[in-house]
Amino acid sequence: QVRLVESGGGLVQAGGSLRLSCAASERTSIRYNMGWFRQAPGKERELVAAITWNGGITYPADSVKGRFTISRDNAKNTVYLQMNSLKPEDTAVYYCAARDSVFAPYKYWGQGTQVTVSS
Repeated sequence: QVRLVESGGGLVQAGGSLRLSCAASERTSIRYNMGWFRQAPGKERELVAAITWNGGITYPADSVKGRFTISRDNAKNTVYLQMNSLKPEDTAVYYCAARDSVFAPYKYWGQGTQVTVSS
C-alpha cells in the first residue's frame, strides 16, 4: 500500500505560480507511474500530467501545455507539478495518483490539495 500526500496548494492571483508536491510513503514508489489530476466543481476529473517511472512525460490536457511541468525526484520519493501563468480556470482540487504500469488504472490516490486562482 502506497500512501500519497499532496502539498503546495493555495490561493494565487492570475498569472502567478505554484508548485505542488506529492510525497510517497515508501521507497518502492520509484517504480510507479505517477499522474496529476484535477477536479473543478461540477466538472469531471481530468488528467493534466503524467510521468513514468523512468521519466517519460505526457500532458493530456491541452489547456496546461506550456504552463505546467511535471517532474519527479526518486531520491525523495516525490513528484512535483510546477504550475506557471495560472488562470482562474485552473482552480480545482489537484490529486496525485500512482499506478503499476501505463496500461493499468491508477491505484493509489492522495487526498488532494486545493488550488484557487483569483482573477
